[in-house]
Amino acid sequence: MSRPSSTYRVQLTPDFGFAQVAEIAGYLRDLGVSHVYLSPILQATPESRHGYDVIDHSRIREEFGGATGFREMAQQLAAHDLGVVVDIVPNHMNPVNAQFWSVLKDGPGSPYAHWFDIEWDGGKVALPVLGDDTEPVVDGDVLRYHEHVFPHPGHYRLVDWREGPGYRRFFDVSSLIGLRVEDPSVLFATHEVIFWLLDEGLVDGLRVDHPDGLADPRGYLERLRARVGETWTVVEKILIGPERLPGDWACDGTTGYDVLNRVNGLFVDPAGKEPLVRLFTELTGGPEDYRPVMAQAKREVLDLFFGAEVKRLARAADADPAAVRELLAAMPVYRAYVVPGEEPPPESVEIVELAAEACSPAVGPLVRKVLYGSDEAIVRFQQTCGPVMAKGVEDTALYRWYPLACLNEVGGEPDVFGVGVEEFHDFCAELLPYTMTTLSTHDTKRSEDVRARLSVLSELPEEWASAVAAWSSEVSFDPHLDYLAWQNLMAAWPISAERFTDYLLKAAREAKTAISWLNPDPAYERRLREFAQAAVRLPIGEFTERIEPFAMSNSLGAKLVQLMMPGVPDVYQGNETTDFSLVDPDNRRPVTYPRKPETSWDAAKLLVTTQALRLRRRLGGAASYAPLRAEGEAAEHVIAFARGAVADGRERAQAVAVATRLPVRLAGRSRTGSPSDRGAGSGTGSRSGREAGSGSGWGATTLTLPAGSWRELLTGGVFTGRIPLTHLLGQYPVSLLERHDI
Repeated sequence: MSRPSSTYRVQLTPDFGFAQVAEIAGYLRDLGVSHVYLSPILQATPESRHGYDVIDHSRIREEFGGATGFREMAQQLAAHDLGVVVDIVPNHMNPVNAQFWSVLKDGPGSPYAHWFDIEWDGGKVALPVLGDDTEPVVDGDVLRYHEHVFPHPGHYRLVDWREGPGYRRFFDVSSLIGLRVEDPSVLFATHEVIFWLLDEGLVDGLRVDHPDGLADPRGYLERLRARVGETWTVVEKILIGPERLPGDWACDGTTGYDVLNRVNGLFVDPAGKEPLVRLFTELTGGPEDYRPVMAQAKREVLDLFFGAEVKRLARAADADPAAVRELLAAMPVYRAYVVPGEEPPPESVEIVELAAEACSPAVGPLVRKVLYGSDEAIVRFQQTCGPVMAKGVEDTALYRWYPLACLNEVGGEPDVFGVGVEEFHDFCAELLPYTMTTLSTHDTKRSEDVRARLSVLSELPEEWASAVAAWSSEVSFDPHLDYLAWQNLMAAWPISAERFTDYLLKAAREAKTAISWLNPDPAYERRLREFAQAAVRLPIGEFTERIEPFAMSNSLGAKLVQLMMPGVPDVYQGNETTDFSLVDPDNRRPVTYPRKPETSWDAAKLLVTTQALRLRRRLGGAASYAPLRAEGEAAEHVIAFARGAVADGRERAQAVAVATRLPVRLAGRSRTGSPSDRGAGSGTGSRSGREAGSGSGWGATTLTLPAGSWRELLTGGVFTGRIPLTHLLGQYPVSLLERHDI
């Protein structure tokens, strides 16, 4: 099949395998997607719920239906004109596998020793499994320690689980061992099944997990492209702020976190930053500035988790470990792309040198070594930056500094409030035409609809502060956690005490201010559970209902923009209707099909999603992008653009998307006839969707459509020329139009 017009992400589990995917083929076809995007399909540990812990690259996972089940599923999907995209994991695998067993048994002489990124110490590899005084037991030709089994004798030594392993791992996860896919034989052996599926036409596209962990991401992608040709390929590359995907990577783009954060920012009011930061500092005692929190968190995780990695890099660079820690903590991105033997790109040099400026003079000599030094020093530095960012930022700092939690997303910057319309248009103009776009994934901290509710708080900071004060007067627990709890409780409402407790336990452990995964505190955790149970009994729903029309406007607006902007839009399972999930594993809960609307928000979101996906299929190819600008006093409240295609030998607009933004202030205009003050929208009770931006507050604001006649796909109306937004957005806060020339 050709490149996707859109994808639908399905999380495969032992309970939802290939046969179940085949059963929803008709539903997904009617939804409008072109490709089903599957989580990893190779044999993982049997109980795995995510599949990123592969143990055998030569087999399709038996729990899902094996090779036969995959083929039958692919055939059923093809019968419904649906292709398949698969998630591949080149960076790591679970060490409980036949190849690593051979390495433990035979050491450097094993035929698989070159598979793994091992630091041999006297011919042995350190395995961090010891956790108590229990002695390992020899049982025939194996050594047993609790649930662990190793060959006896072997080329390994067991060490304390806190020490870190003698091999590169995925972040701080010792149960995922790094692979050396820079070796062509390892790449082929670990991709053989994927190549076979591509050759047979059973797979049409690839999503590459965690390329930053590889020794040479560019080289890997070049070798992959040489083998799979022009197969659509996107990479899970986290880009921060102005950072862009390296232009020499042989892929079609990223998996969309860069898009997610910018779409999210369209619906955040910059004016809410000062009052929300002030509220955060008052409630938590935290600082006004985020950057020192991030730097401190990165220093802490370096000490907690990455001692082995720091020592290895220090040896490779002949540097002081303290200097290594300093530079790693100061790096602002996941990786500065330097290839051994090549002149470093100017932007990479600038990033490392700027990071060093924030460090002590002792870091100075290290800069040259990680940019121009030995192959080992350059590569180790590149491979260590990502884990420090992931653990220090994603899994620590984002749980410590959260004035507005919808900004605390993977690749996000929680101190950057709002993205302007013109900034967004400029961003879209630079996007690769077949990059993936997304709003929710299996790794997002909150689902798109949770973020849509939280975005409203940027327009209602005073009212929100009053609500939090009222709830806190009833129930309180830990000032470092309570305000995060209130945000997520409100935005995920209704939520069970069990789900809320699980979220708070994870949040507290990630924040590491009172407890952590390494240092539990049963008494603290008992009080946390009591807090969660008491909090869910409060009338939180009254505030959620109060903001619901505005949150619905944000949700539909973000969905339409993401589905219609440049790129290949992905819909995460179940998010064609509302989904109020929190961080994993909450967002990986089973989804029932077909999705049936239970609320007006559900119905509207399903309608928007279906019409947009079907339109994207009709548009085909890489349609052009042209900003449209409203005129009038409420023009700042609309984001609009046209998508074009070649017709009759000339390019012209074929589709137009229009979405409401900052709906609270827009609603304030309907009462005052002018821009609202910070209190606009305050009051009690629920408002209709119309007052939340669907037709109210626009006044004389208009939008001029491109030449021709246009059918509105959500309502069936026909429009042409200059249209008052109060008419165009009279029923929904969004509009999707397709050329309708007669």
